[in-house]
Amino acid sequence: MSQGPATSTNLSSGNGRIVVSSHASKAVFSELASTYPLKLLSPSIGPNGIAVVYVMSYGGGLIGGDEVYLTVCILDEAQLVMLSQGSTKVFKMRIGSRLATPVKRQDLPSSSVGTNTLTTQAFEYHVGEGCGLYLLPEPVTCFRDASYKQIQRFNLSSTSSLVLLDSITSGRQALGEDWDFAKYYSLNEVKVDGKLVAKDVLLLEDPRSSPTPTTQSGSTRIPYRHLQEQLAPYSCYAMVLLYGPQVQEAIEDISAQYKHITVYQMKQTPDSLWSFSLLGVTSSEGAIVRVAGKESEIVRSCLKTILRRLDVTIGIDTYRRAFP
Repeated sequence: MSQGPATSTNLSSGNGRIVVSSHASKAVFSELASTYPLKLLSPSIGPNGIAVVYVMSYGGGLIGGDEVYLTVCILDEAQLVMLSQGSTKVFKMRIGSRLATPVKRQDLPSSSVGTNTLTTQAFEYHVGEGCGLYLLPEPVTCFRDASYKQIQRFNLSSTSSLVLLDSITSGRQALGEDWDFAKYYSLNEVKVDGKLVAKDVLLLEDPRSSPTPTTQSGSTRIPYRHLQEQLAPYSCYAMVLLYGPQVQEAIEDISAQYKHITVYQMKQTPDSLWSFSLLGVTSSEGAIVRVAGKESEIVRSCLKTILRRLDVTIGIDTYRRAFP
């Protein structure tokens, strides 16, 4: 695995750009560039000319104040699979500065040193006619007191295909963390030929960072519950959005799996739950899957089964990289 070809374009800290197209049934990167702390790596091209890019960060994660911006353009019926190596770890603010942090320590008021600072990632995707994007990263893991914001915007044509996986874990359970971060915000917006077809927003915020709400008469309302209470007993949540002609077989298979689920009253909470629904009247308008599990490995295992027909679309070897 090696660093992709750089471009002459000057990129600011934390910025990246991917441009991939198809030539003679082979995927070719005309641009694959990134700057610290963002790191883009591409192994050899997979079968059928499918390109694979790993999106990572130096140092094992992102820290408070980091800002990452990535643009992706897929052209000429190319197919791109985007993966990660392990979860995206988000640390709270550390004393000091780094290249992707827009403020320096001496610019911070004394009261802000050691407090939470927002970590931001923004991704813009342009998927051309007949192209496919398969975004299958591992979950985001926010550590204690971390604040994280992620915005992803997808611009497709009517013949483009998309699989978008977005998931989050409760933190480092081995260290006793259980939804102990300060804030998590994720927005996914999908447009087809300029028309908004899907918008998914998830906001999780520690109620301890907000004042207890009161009524107009001044009386105190019921206090907010801690995130751990609201999200229990599960420690990992995932959302998958599927759209386009190249994933119709996968959508139909998921629908068939869901129809075979038997709903009945259980004495104990199951290790995992999942749901499936169409974005419109037919599968051609897209579909969405949601999964909750007591452990991230359980959710990943569920997704491996639910999305199993993607192995035909992206190749069995590539699929096994995404879901070992």
